[in-house]
Amino acid sequence: MHRRVLVLFAHPAIRRSRVNRVLLEAARGVEGVTVHDLYDHYPDFAVDPDREQALLLEHDAIVAQHPLFWYSAPALLKEWQDLVLEHGWAYGRNGHKLDGKLWMQAVTAGGGERAYSPDGLNRWSVEEMLRPFEATANLCRMVWQPPFVLHGAHVVSASDVEAAAEAYRARLSALRDGSPVRAVAG
Repeated sequence: MHRRVLVLFAHPAIRRSRVNRVLLEAARGVEGVTVHDLYDHYPDFAVDPDREQALLLEHDAIVAQHPLFWYSAPALLKEWQDLVLEHGWAYGRNGHKLDGKLWMQAVTAGGGERAYSPDGLNRWSVEEMLRPFEATANLCRMVWQPPFVLHGAHVVSASDVEAAAEAYRARLSALRDGSPVRAVAG
């Protein structure tokens, strides 16, 4: 089984992000993966819903790759959701265009894993913070996949970034090929 994988990449300051830049290049290097940089295509936030819906229909698995911004995603990814995932198309009684497609988040978090725990600075895990995305996938009758998470993006070593890139390549390949995967990078 070979799925077509679409990576929706959302980072408003990619030139300043050493970690997401490396992960983005890792995704571009996986055969059968289409990388779609939302900030590159829509610097003015004028998302084209018809174009985006066509892209979704051409792919079997969707990955939203982004840094964790204020416990969520960068603004353009939210704008994309608001405009593209329309009632009657993505959800609702007649909205079945995304039924059965896979949805996965690939996120980087600035703090270490302990910061995202009940007794940590942020009090909740990254996975808990991604629940609105899981609910969206559920509403659109998509199949939620465990997220790919890289903790400590601000302090992680170069060798750990490379290891995360390799883990991300493996995760995308597994999505494409239909094999089991590991959910967390570190």
